[in-house]
Amino acid sequence: MSQSPQSFDPAGADPRAFRNALGQFVTGVTVVTCATKDGPIGITANSFASVSLDPPLVLWSPAKDSQRYASFMAAERFAIHVLSRDQAALCRGFARNAESFDLADWAASPEGVPLIEGCLARFECSTEAQHDAGDHSIVVGRVLRVTTHPGAPLTFSAGVFGAFTPD
Repeated sequence: MSQSPQSFDPAGADPRAFRNALGQFVTGVTVVTCATKDGPIGITANSFASVSLDPPLVLWSPAKDSQRYASFMAAERFAIHVLSRDQAALCRGFARNAESFDLADWAASPEGVPLIEGCLARFECSTEAQHDAGDHSIVVGRVLRVTTHPGAPLTFSAGVFGAFTPD
C-alpha cells in the first residue's frame, strides 16, 4: 500500500516536516575551509551549487547559528572540497568540529587556505558577494583554481550517506 502525498505550508508546519521534505533531494557533500587568526577551520556543507561559468562562480550557504559563521563570513578566501565516497568520516568530523584536520591529508595554499587532498573536486575561491537568506547567508565565490581527482561521490539524502550508481 502506498502512502498518500502530503501538502503543507512550511511556515505553519512542524519544522521537521519541511526538513524531511528537503531531505528528499539528493546532494553531494562538501567541506568548506578557510584560514582564521586562530588557525584553519572547516565545516561540512551540502548547500553548494554552481552559479556561473563566465565568470566562474559557485555558492554555498552557512547557517547563521553556526559557531563558525562569523569566521566564514569574514574570510576573503575559502576552498570548497567535494567529498569522495570514502570520505564520510571527514564529513562527520567537520560536521562536529571545525578543527578536524587530523582526519585529512591537507596543506595550506600560498594564501593560507587549508586545502584537503583526495577530494573529487576542490574549488579555491575569493569571496565575490554575500547575501542574507533567512537563517543562512549565501556566499558567492569567484573560483580562482580547480583541482579534480577521479572517484565516486559521497551523497546525502534523507539524513543518510550513500553513493551514486549510474544507469
